[in-house]
Amino acid sequence: MARADDAGAAPDTTDAPDATAQVLARAAVNAMEAVGGYAAGVYLRSPTTGLLLMAVFTGLPLQLFRPWWRMQVNRPYPVAEAYRSGQAVHLPDAESAMRRFPQLTAGLPFPFGSLYEPVTAGTERFGVLVVLREATPGIPVGTADRERLRGAAEQLAADLTALAAAGARTLWEGDPVGVPAPPPEAGAEGARRAADRLAQAVLSLDREGRIGYVNTAAEDLLGLDGPHLRGRLLWEALPWLGHPAYEDHFRAGFMSGEPVHFPARRGRHAPGQWLSVDLYPAADGVTLTLGTSAKPAYAPESRAGPDVDADADADADVDVDVDADMDAYEDLDASADEASALYRPVALAIALTEAVTARQVSAVVTEELLPAFGGRQLAIYLLDERHLHLAWETGFPQGFLDRFDGVSLDVRLPGVETLTSGRPLFFESMQHLAAAYPGIPLDADVGARAFLPLIASGRPVGSCILGFDSPRGFSPEDRTVLTALAGLIAQALARARRYDSEVELARGLQSALLPHRLPVREHVDTVGRYLPGTQGMDVGGDWYDVVETGTGLLALVIGDVQGHGVAAAATMGQLRSAVRAFALSGSTPAQVVSGTNQLLIDLDPGQFASCCYMLLDPASGSVTAARAGHPQPLLRHPDGRTEVLDLAGGVVLGIDQEASYPVTELRLTTGSVLALYTDGLVEKPGLDIDVGVERLRTALAAARPSPLAETADRLISEAGNTADRPDDIALLLASRTGGDP
Repeated sequence: MARADDAGAAPDTTDAPDATAQVLARAAVNAMEAVGGYAAGVYLRSPTTGLLLMAVFTGLPLQLFRPWWRMQVNRPYPVAEAYRSGQAVHLPDAESAMRRFPQLTAGLPFPFGSLYEPVTAGTERFGVLVVLREATPGIPVGTADRERLRGAAEQLAADLTALAAAGARTLWEGDPVGVPAPPPEAGAEGARRAADRLAQAVLSLDREGRIGYVNTAAEDLLGLDGPHLRGRLLWEALPWLGHPAYEDHFRAGFMSGEPVHFPARRGRHAPGQWLSVDLYPAADGVTLTLGTSAKPAYAPESRAGPDVDADADADADVDVDVDADMDAYEDLDASADEASALYRPVALAIALTEAVTARQVSAVVTEELLPAFGGRQLAIYLLDERHLHLAWETGFPQGFLDRFDGVSLDVRLPGVETLTSGRPLFFESMQHLAAAYPGIPLDADVGARAFLPLIASGRPVGSCILGFDSPRGFSPEDRTVLTALAGLIAQALARARRYDSEVELARGLQSALLPHRLPVREHVDTVGRYLPGTQGMDVGGDWYDVVETGTGLLALVIGDVQGHGVAAAATMGQLRSAVRAFALSGSTPAQVVSGTNQLLIDLDPGQFASCCYMLLDPASGSVTAARAGHPQPLLRHPDGRTEVLDLAGGVVLGIDQEASYPVTELRLTTGSVLALYTDGLVEKPGLDIDVGVERLRTALAAARPSPLAETADRLISEAGNTADRPDDIALLLASRTGGDP
């Protein structure tokens, strides 16, 4: 697929071997112009499941955004959310971005607005269209801009659909393609002469960082003539400005629109010289000025290079040749990779605060920590009764780590000793590892390994292994960062294990409380279904029940306790028992709901619940119903016509002890199907609940009324296949199969 040129040069879509890049480039430019943006890009699906890749980008220097070229679809970023949910994300300013996506603002802490529109055609999800523009604090994105961006995304989806039909690939591989703007103009002759009179060095840049005008003072200061500079990317012409310490300054200048000032140290051509760098951005470009300066007290320090002795103590002082270090960054790819490494530990720390389960913590470490340090292998072992058990692995040969699963703390292995000693172990080559642990099985002959202890608040949690495909040194900074991150990982895993234990308890409790079978009655079929929320969400308090009353009637019940976890499941059990007791005593629907409301208030668990209670006469089909803040049931008539019932109702249970619950009467004819459900079946983030109810109504109308179990499975199948389901689901169907017509 299309790839960028060298990361230091302005890539061109003409390098793409097919038409896909051209279509994407046109869509990005059109979207940017449509909503008044200054940059735009498109993310597409990649051949790797769950991974989006930036395919094209225009309007800003592409290399400044290398940390965001890859995007896992399960990450808490607006691009990922737009792709997952299929709904647009509009962030008018930094405050809205910080509130919804703190991980984004951690890497881009500048005032800017951003819009993210999913590119979809039917059920096909291609990717996401992104536009960056100036912030509009307190002013939401307008309807017209939303519609224009949606139109651009729909046109792109249509174009990609046509390309796919013609045999072109719509999955992206490799690096993004930069879409260049028109070549920068040198400016009017009078303005050029005026700038040439200045003693200060002045360069003009376009919005992608390419140099346009260069005044005489800049040529003299840099020792380069204008033709050598004009038309080239700033970081290609002046590689020393590509040092990762300066990337945030350039991002701030290009994205925020505010002037930025910082010191920079030149490389080999002027060793030891510090320059003051000033950026003055505008809508059509950036003016850059350079001035000589003494080394400031706040000058950024260099990162230790790969030649630092890997065996040096982590706390030892290291004398680093700054000029040589600057030369090492003249390759722009290396500079960009280092920038990514600086950013990703911050992203990891934020992402770990959002991971809930042990599996999520491990996935975050894989997605954030490995790329930051160029790792290829990861293994996480958790401690249980003085034995280490393999909890997560990636990159190792299949089955290789099985021999270490369950090892005791008495075994001499680096993964064990790093935990028992509390010290991280770093081996710059596999030979060093083999020499330190003679006879240890190795999965490769070449590489490097880091073994990190996972200790949370002084309590051992487990150990983490990072693997690298080639030998490498571990600088003091690398060791410090990895050790600190290991502590964060340990805290997250300890929290996740407590969460997993609570979820297991809550699910066991809820499973025990839900009915394992429903009563079989003549003239009526009933089917119930329950789905817990997906990983990362606690068990909720949804329940359903069918109760045979002493008067020959059948009570159909569904309810939803607010909240999640053990407390919600316990409250659900109490309410279910209360409803059954009231129903068996022959109480009317109004008495059942009112009595349950009073009980919940008396229990005072700090929770409330919704409920729908329907009393059915199987012989005649007559129904009396009472509702407490619960979604309206659906009724499918024998001819397939399906309606949302309009049952009178009162407030949710547990709020008002004086609340009343009026009763509605209706009749089920033979062949009709009644559907009671909780809101998890019809609610989706970003969608009005009425949209979900209508979708369910349509599905029930299209389903065959018999067998009823098949209908129930069909109604929950879409929700059951959703990986990101924020709530649990209860569904109860009742079909009248005989009796009076």
